[in-house]
Amino acid sequence: MQAIRLVNTNELSHREWLAWRRRGITGSDVGAICGVDPYRSALAVYLEKTGQMAESEDTEAMHFGRMMEEVVAEEFSRRTGYKLQRRNAILQHPEKEWVIGNIDRLIIDAERGNGVLEIKTASEYARKEWEDGNVPEAYQLQLQWYLYITGLTWGAFAVLIGGNTFRHQVVARDDELIALSFRICEHFWHHHVLAGVPPLSDGSEATAALLANIYPEGEVDSTLILPDEAEELIAQWEKAERDIQEAAQRKQEAENRLKALIGRHETGLTSAHRVTWKNVSRRTLDIKALKEQRPDIYEQFARPAVSRRFIIT
Repeated sequence: MQAIRLVNTNELSHREWLAWRRRGITGSDVGAICGVDPYRSALAVYLEKTGQMAESEDTEAMHFGRMMEEVVAEEFSRRTGYKLQRRNAILQHPEKEWVIGNIDRLIIDAERGNGVLEIKTASEYARKEWEDGNVPEAYQLQLQWYLYITGLTWGAFAVLIGGNTFRHQVVARDDELIALSFRICEHFWHHHVLAGVPPLSDGSEATAALLANIYPEGEVDSTLILPDEAEELIAQWEKAERDIQEAAQRKQEAENRLKALIGRHETGLTSAHRVTWKNVSRRTLDIKALKEQRPDIYEQFARPAVSRRFIIT
């Protein structure tokens, strides 16, 4: 089985490339659809595929990540001895036209058979996610998606961490993981994207950020009659709120008792833990006094801000 070369990307503009990506599920979509991408939600993928929201603009990290791609690829080749080949195309599964993707490099190996190389750059803060042979879950699904498209049996990751640490990891094809992610993505494509039915919002920070971005301000004095399912969600929210309050009270009680034990000391020790209650000095700006005594300066630097407060009564 060999992947279909859906379209060459050499002469595609960025806008045209994004338009082709909307024709199916790509490797970078799979983690979000399966709920393991901390930075992107299934709802965001749905809105992008249906043309209701533009894909996010490049960040500086993404920009420099692409600039470093060739450097990381060359280092992988130097350390492993593998030859690499660009594909410069959006590939399509030969039987499932909505299963598409761009692979970073093809690994050439006459003895073992070719493989797929995924190239990543990561910040120093993400170092732990790559330690001890680990790979972030969203990236694992991405590579397996490309192995499904190409029919190949293995691949590898090459990552530059913090600009100065190189890691590479060989990964075998996992047909069980492919089958699971395929079922989830197939349902998403047919029952959400093609059907025009948005997926339910989940509890991820990515979804919270997306909703705040889509609806940054409410229409003043506007009211909407909510469907019956809202009562169930309100009950769920209220229970969670009670659980949080009870947990916060238990936490505060334990903290207060520990503070009483420490007393005038800064540090308390047990056989397994260190507890500190240290002095922290800082200077703060008295906004109220500034507004009263120097209203000219206050008005000069005050900026209007709009946020939305969520309350259930």
